Amino acid sequence: MSEVIKTKVLVVGGGPGGYVAAIRCGQLGLDTVLVEGDQLGGTCLIRGCIPSKAMIHAASEFSSMVETARKPQFGISLTSPPELDLAGTVAWKDSIVNRLNTGVGALLKRAKVKVIEGWGRFSDAKTCQVETSDGTVTIQSEHVILATGSAPVELPFLPMGGKVISSAEALSLAELPRKLVVVGAGYIGLELGIAYAKLGSDVTVVESTDRILPLYDKQLVEPVRQWLEKHGVKLHLNACAKGERDDGLAVELDDGSEVVLPADNILVTVGRKPLTEGWGMENMVLEMDGRFVKVDEQCATSTKNVWAIGDLVGEPMLAHKASAQGEVVAEIIAGKKRRFDPVAIPAVCFTEPEIVSVGVDAGAPNTTTGVFPMAASGRALSMNAGDSGGFVRVVAHSGTHRILGVQAVGAHISELTAAFTTAIEMGATVGDIESIIQAHPTMGEMFQEASLKVLGHAIHA
Repeated sequence: MSEVIKTKVLVVGGGPGGYVAAIRCGQLGLDTVLVEGDQLGGTCLIRGCIPSKAMIHAASEFSSMVETARKPQFGISLTSPPELDLAGTVAWKDSIVNRLNTGVGALLKRAKVKVIEGWGRFSDAKTCQVETSDGTVTIQSEHVILATGSAPVELPFLPMGGKVISSAEALSLAELPRKLVVVGAGYIGLELGIAYAKLGSDVTVVESTDRILPLYDKQLVEPVRQWLEKHGVKLHLNACAKGERDDGLAVELDDGSEVVLPADNILVTVGRKPLTEGWGMENMVLEMDGRFVKVDEQCATSTKNVWAIGDLVGEPMLAHKASAQGEVVAEIIAGKKRRFDPVAIPAVCFTEPEIVSVGVDAGAPNTTTGVFPMAASGRALSMNAGDSGGFVRVVAHSGTHRILGVQAVGAHISELTAAFTTAIEMGATVGDIESIIQAHPTMGEMFQEASLKVLGHAIHA
């Protein structure tokens, strides 16, 4: 006979949306059960955001040492090139993942959340059977928070397996691919493609549209394109992957001709899809919005007391959006008046150089912009980051000068994301930013200078 658990809140999925929702429920005194079929932390922590940034950092360190061995930098020289032990790099990356995974478990325990490891499947909207190593556990709950996340999109003519890999496998390769072909020039493909180029792989990127990073404007993307060109990463735009061949990937080029690109591995990064299958969603009578579960401003689904968050409910498919929604739902269940209605959700692309975009883009009606180049930043120059073509761009309402958006590209620019987003969320004007004394020398000065540009009197540019 299976075990039966009755609880106030059942959270399905232990990723950044689910575990945050569960912790907040626990903090608010709600009896909460979290079901996770893999590892706590979800895609972001286990095989996405965190491990990819670790690999990107390691690749940058290695690349810098290779360059220093080739040509002395900053008065520093190396007598021989560095040697890469990819297995050691992966082991270091895994140690970070394991540390954070353990930390999430400890936080859930402290919040008195009961964690059940196993795959859950709903028989109706409030009843879930979980297959665990000890047998089936049936959970009956008053409220359900769906946080099942997403999975990589597979191409039917390029199935995963063998040399064809997703981003998850790309983060755990046993050997460095001599030749890597990346299908898809979005942020995942370029982040990993650039990392492997820095590690020494010969990288080629195949993209079906006419530009890389099509979700960002051309001015933001240009420094990344220049880096790819300078470092020998080959681009095939307006090109279509046709399928795997014995020696690589068949590609139809923009002129109609077909070539085979040699590849030890083919990394497919053509997007992600919400994970809507395999856990009984069809038994929950949920209204859909295309491929996503439809929710309102409180993240409520069409079924009473069933809530959905994160990648399951639509774009942007970002970990921090899922976490924010998880907190909102937990507080609503606890009786607080909340809704998910952010002014702006930041997006960061950890390419070389990094890209940040928050809020309204340049060129929107009734807006004016101010741009400050990294080449004029003392801090950027002192970190050898001033010659990448990077900049900070502030987009403000042309009448009120309220900041509506900020975009930036450059080394380490992601660390300014909090300042950009806070200014937009709090309704700051460029005059507010002008009046703040920024520490010198720091990257934050560029935000102030770009704001001064809007007013027509930047000091250093």
